[in-house]
Formats: sequence, structure tokens, C-alpha cells
Amino acid sequence: MKLFVALLVSALAISSSFAFDPSQLQDICVAVDEPKNAVFVNGKFCKNPNLTVADDFLFRGINIPRDTNNSVGSIVTMVAVDQLPGLNTLGISLARIDYAPSGLNPPHIHPRATEVIMCVQGELYVGFVLSNQLGNRLVTRILKPGDVFVFPFAMIHFQLNIGKTAAVAISSLSSQNPGVITIANAVFGSKPLIDPKVLTKAFQVDKKTIDYLESQFISIK
Repeated sequence: MKLFVALLVSALAISSSFAFDPSQLQDICVAVDEPKNAVFVNGKFCKNPNLTVADDFLFRGINIPRDTNNSVGSIVTMVAVDQLPGLNTLGISLARIDYAPSGLNPPHIHPRATEVIMCVQGELYVGFVLSNQLGNRLVTRILKPGDVFVFPFAMIHFQLNIGKTAAVAISSLSSQNPGVITIANAVFGSKPLIDPKVLTKAFQVDKKTIDYLESQFISIK
């Protein structure tokens, strides 16, 4: 029993050491590209805290709509550590998503974050898919302004504007650098391309279909 308890404590300690976006051990750690006289923390160099200024913690323009004239009819304005250096080590980020009528934020995952989304304008059909263990069950709702929905950590999720006018959403993510993997782009637009033998068997279609899908995602890059 003592050995079991010791192993359990050790396992918990090890798992904690590999947690995502660990808590900072200082007040601030503004990210800088120049490593001179800086400390490397959580993937970024830290600016000397005595040299930080208010602008290190400021991002302007999240209120400005962006052009949705693209193949999916949506655009994401990301405010993560690369856009706002003061987020470094704080474990949070923000995004604005603009949708044209019928615009889609395609199925994707954030490999390092849970996401909470709020509909600000328009009407959105949103959802996520649970893992194989839970039968790939689809969880969906229709959001109207003021509604909030959560996409659990690393689950495939999406948003579709089902209204007749432009829509806007604001999302908060539990990582300073949540990352994104858009499923279709990753599968059909990888560099180099995945062997078609893999995809024809995985999707149970012929090579001609795979070739067509790959051509679509290559052409939009």
C-alpha cells in the first residue's frame, strides 16, 4: 500500500509538470523576439519586467469587421501571444470570428485549449463531436446574440452562420497559444500529401475522389 501511494504521488507530480500553460512564477513575462538579457519561459523569451510598457498588454481593433470574401465565408481575428505579447504565461487568448451569410468556420480542433464562444451578432449553428469512446456523438445548438457555448478541450467543432445577415462571435481560449488544426485542410492539403492509399481506405472512396479533394485544398493555399 505504501508503495502504491508513493507511485500515485509520483504520477500526479509528473502529470502536473506536463500540464498545459503552467502558472507563471512571476507577475508578468512579456514575450520578446530578442533573447538578449531575456529569460526563456514557456516557448517565448521574457522581456525584463522593469522595461515593460502599457502597450505590451494592449491590442486594438477587435471591434473592426474583417473581410469574409474567401472559400468558407469566415475569418478569424486571433489575439494570442504572437499578437499580444503580454499574454505570455497567462494561459488565455481571445478571438473574433466574422461570418458572411452562410459562412462557415470549418470543423477544426485546438490542440492546446478549451474554447468558450459567445454569439454577438446574427444566428449561428454550432457543435462539437465527442470521441470514439462516446460514439462520435454530435452535440449542437443554435446560438443567438448573448448565447454562450463551450467546445471541450481538443474536440472537433464548427460554427455555421444560418442567418441572412453577417454574424460575429467572440471566443475565449484556455491557452496563450491554442493552435488550430482545420480537419479538411490537414487531411487533404498536407505537405507532402498523404499517400492516397491511406485516404481511399479511410474514407471508403476511389482515388479520383481523393485527387479531386486534394486539388481543391491545394488550390486555396
